[in-house]
Amino acid sequence: MPSPGGCDGAAGECRAISCHTERVRKQQLLILYGANPSPDSAVGAWSFFDGTGQKTHMAGDGDKPPYPSVLAAMRDGWRVIQMPALRPAAPGAEHDTAFLQYEFVLEKLVEG
Repeated sequence: MPSPGGCDGAAGECRAISCHTERVRKQQLLILYGANPSPDSAVGAWSFFDGTGQKTHMAGDGDKPPYPSVLAAMRDGWRVIQMPALRPAAPGAEHDTAFLQYEFVLEKLVEG
């Protein structure tokens, strides 16, 4: 019977055992900005980052978001890893605009 190290004591033969038997999975990130903090709200802006190097995208390279909502992306296998933090507006600044505040960070692990 072979030993855990891959050596057969009877025959005196050793073979290398690879600890990497599975294909490497690489991360893709999808940043979606919703109209409100609900995952089923409409997406107004987005960014995509591909750790596999197979796809390259730049900001503004599409007219339509990849998904109509965060919920639709989840149904396609994306995992939500960050939800928007809700903070009240400062008194008197309820109608000011600034950054996009309803940011959802999603990830997908793909063979690559």
